[in-house]
Amino acid sequence: MGAAALILAAGEGTRMKSGLPKVAHRILGVPMVAYAIAAARESGCDRIVVVTGHGAQLVESLLDDVVFVRQSEQLGTGHAVMCASDALADIDGSLVVLSGDSPLLRAETITRLVEARERSGAAAAVLTASLSDPSGYGRIVRGEDGALISIVEDKDLSPDQRSIGEVNTGTYCFDTRLLFAHLRHLSNTNAQGEYYLTDTVGVLRAEGLAVVDVATDEPEEILGVNSRVQLAEAVKVLQTRINRAHMLAGVTMTDPDLVWIGPDVTIGKDTVLEPMTFLLGDSHVGEECVIGPDSRVTDSRIDDGAVVDSSILMKAIVGESATVGPRAYLRPGTVLKKMAKAGTSVEIKNSTLGEGAKVPHLSYIGDATIGASANVGAGTITCNYDGVRKHSTVIGDGAFIGSDTMLVAPVTVGEGAVTAAGSTITRDVPADALGIERSEQRHVEGWARKQRTGREREGDSEER
Repeated sequence: MGAAALILAAGEGTRMKSGLPKVAHRILGVPMVAYAIAAARESGCDRIVVVTGHGAQLVESLLDDVVFVRQSEQLGTGHAVMCASDALADIDGSLVVLSGDSPLLRAETITRLVEARERSGAAAAVLTASLSDPSGYGRIVRGEDGALISIVEDKDLSPDQRSIGEVNTGTYCFDTRLLFAHLRHLSNTNAQGEYYLTDTVGVLRAEGLAVVDVATDEPEEILGVNSRVQLAEAVKVLQTRINRAHMLAGVTMTDPDLVWIGPDVTIGKDTVLEPMTFLLGDSHVGEECVIGPDSRVTDSRIDDGAVVDSSILMKAIVGESATVGPRAYLRPGTVLKKMAKAGTSVEIKNSTLGEGAKVPHLSYIGDATIGASANVGAGTITCNYDGVRKHSTVIGDGAFIGSDTMLVAPVTVGEGAVTAAGSTITRDVPADALGIERSEQRHVEGWARKQRTGREREGDSEER
């Protein structure tokens, strides 16, 4: 298509009651403004400019591969476009203007809008919608012939215009050259004292230039987020859209209302997502997996046939047919290879479990490499931090680590070796050896009987 896109993201969003800029609030783990950018890219826009203002540095830190323009004073949408004139000076053809606080707009709608303008040769195309409750939106004013003649902002409506149900969505496509040639004609003589981009419709029409309109076939996509209530409404719409697409592609959700999936997540067919499952960020799930219930996966990969039960994964890799949980915590750098297991109440960080290796329960594994088919007993801890530096633990293929073993890194347990339960291992254990470290057990004869007798005598004294 070759259009450019201008995303307006400079507003503060006072109704959000937040220290964050409005467009930085996240929906399914993604900043709100990123949805508008993604829709523009998917529609074919090959250059994207974002106008920032309030909290500009924070907003800009959240986005990649776009050009930023600063609006130092928020003097209206028309002024925001004026600020981008230099960044778009070399653009011919279509310019799509989108709001950074409208995360529900679909790429196919943008494509229709651009095609309508280019096909008609109009100076501008406006996306409209018909609402049962149009309050808060600018209204579409038409002439006797039905043509769009102007857009009037909600605060500037006359009593007669308030009954109009057709609204402006804040989404436009302009002939770039004609837009910037006429922006200088905008006035701030209105209730807000701002330069409205909507006024360009009247300006262009006054010059005898054509303006066309396109009605959305999904009115909910025009929802602008101005409050926490509207933020929750947007989450629900996107949750439903995304979940429906995955289910139609072969993913089972036992309760779609209790599954939240980010827009960049991929999931293979015949995978089952149980209630209270969150798949966020750059996460990828293979085929025939079971995730949940009560699991959160962020920026992680889960291969075919794996099971993640009531656990948290962050930047982790779970291999084919591996199992996680319940109540496991896989931190960044964790790799479970094929058929490995991280079981109940296990925490793993920056470590690799070889094929078929098992850490079944109640253990902490950090900065470790565990060989194939090794078994790590309950209560095992890799003591990897000396207060200054991290150190590595290596456990060989087929090794058996007894319950309640402390592995004080740096240390290596050789292939096929065994550590005795309750040992603190501070030296390397050779392959096929038994590593054992315990104090000598001794017995004090009669100690328990004396303790019981003493307690009984104290009880008799209290009764007297």
